[in-house]
Amino acid sequence: MTASLTESTPAKGTPAKGFSPRAARLRRAGARLVTLFASLFIALTMAFALGRLSGDPTTNILGPTAAPDQREALRQQLGLDRPLLVQYFDYLKGVFTGDLGDSLQFYQPNTTMIFDRVPFTLQLVAGGMLLAILIGVPLGVLAATREGTWWDRAASTVALLGQSVPVFWLGMMLVVLFAVKLGWLPAGQSGTPKHLVLPALTMSLYPMAHIARLTRASMSEALSEPFIDSARARGISRVRVVWRHAFKNALMPVLTIVVLQTGILLSGAVAIEYVYSWPGLGQLALQAVQFRDFPLVQAIVVFGAVVFVCLNLIVDVIHSVVDPRVR
Repeated sequence: MTASLTESTPAKGTPAKGFSPRAARLRRAGARLVTLFASLFIALTMAFALGRLSGDPTTNILGPTAAPDQREALRQQLGLDRPLLVQYFDYLKGVFTGDLGDSLQFYQPNTTMIFDRVPFTLQLVAGGMLLAILIGVPLGVLAATREGTWWDRAASTVALLGQSVPVFWLGMMLVVLFAVKLGWLPAGQSGTPKHLVLPALTMSLYPMAHIARLTRASMSEALSEPFIDSARARGISRVRVVWRHAFKNALMPVLTIVVLQTGILLSGAVAIEYVYSWPGLGQLALQAVQFRDFPLVQAIVVFGAVVFVCLNLIVDVIHSVVDPRVR
């Protein structure tokens, strides 16, 4: 009995029969792709449902005094008189063929309008994330290497404030201080690098807090590992121990949160773009919602969902490249 059990049980650390490492990687990649496509499908369905629940767009197009026959003619022209299921399948067909429809407000293809606004949002996201990384990572490392001191408490307080302060309030306060009182920077719009300073600073606050807190937690865990004690015992300098050994092992969660926060900022910069009148994707989404331009709202949501799914795939690729345990 014992011998048969021993022969049928695979040795520890070796893959079971029929499950090679390559097959395991393929199974994991397939499961991840299925999850991502399911998330994308749910987001597309929610975009369609919310667009239809936002109200009748003919009121904004024709005005409240339009005759019922005019409204009905416009509904037929827009295809809103067809069964909801037919509209849904037409919508999915357009998404997968790259046709996101035309705007009811601007009378232009939604895809063209989105790609016209994306460069402005990318400038804002790039500037905000650069500031968030340059401030958040050193802040988290400083707090982890001086755990329990006033440096740690000060860094934790800054991170907590970054997650608590509303970005629209911060944006208005920065405008009052640097644009109205001091006159150093423009209050809004775009065009020069000076116009980017205040919006990027406002956008950097929330991801900076997340990056600082996660960096501190990851660094604290890495600094408590036995290999750090071994490195110190060999006489390696403190700076090299922190940045070459500990930070390298704490880098994976930080990279993950940076990529995911980039996706969140790319699709959620509405408040900041509104405060600073920044002509980006968030400003366009706000105008579409106010006008009940549901094809444009749906197109923006589809774009944001696709970007977020792609960034999740990038995170998986980074995990596979950086972390040998995943490989």
